[in-house]
Amino acid sequence: MEDNEIIGLYWERSESAVSETDAKYKKLCLHVADNILSDRSDSEECLNDTYLAVWNSIPSERPRYFPAFLCRIIRNLALKRYRYNTAGKRNPEVTVSMDELEECVPSGENVERICDARELGRLISDFLREQSRKNRVIFVRRYWYYDSVKEIAERYSLSENSVKQSLFRMREKLKRFLSEEGL
Repeated sequence: MEDNEIIGLYWERSESAVSETDAKYKKLCLHVADNILSDRSDSEECLNDTYLAVWNSIPSERPRYFPAFLCRIIRNLALKRYRYNTAGKRNPEVTVSMDELEECVPSGENVERICDARELGRLISDFLREQSRKNRVIFVRRYWYYDSVKEIAERYSLSENSVKQSLFRMREKLKRFLSEEGL
């Protein structure tokens, strides 16, 4: 079923909207949550909360790109759950990923709070549009989906060292770009 048809089901308040969303996007949503939480039961709970959030937000909001809309919701729910679950513990992949980005954002604020700022999001989107498709994909897989360097390397038939180098260079470029933009 096409995304606009699924969104139409939400607009009609048809319960089949949730089952169609689940059939088409469950794997993607769980991938995002699993990379943050590393606990399948927490990920599945976030998935259910995502479906409820989508149900409650449509029809007042009509997403232009449904998969990104879903990923944003589940990512935010998973990060909230992660913070709750890890008051003293850390998921190494999420922590490393956030620490890497923290180097690019010259501020005393916590990166998780800054990443929610619309302006920073717009600037990062502008920056990514200027990059090659390969670098854009690597960056998004690492810092949006929280894929490990190993997963990215395997997915795109690259060496782990190549992925690390690309990410390092992208962070350096992003840091310069944000500095030039006044951040």
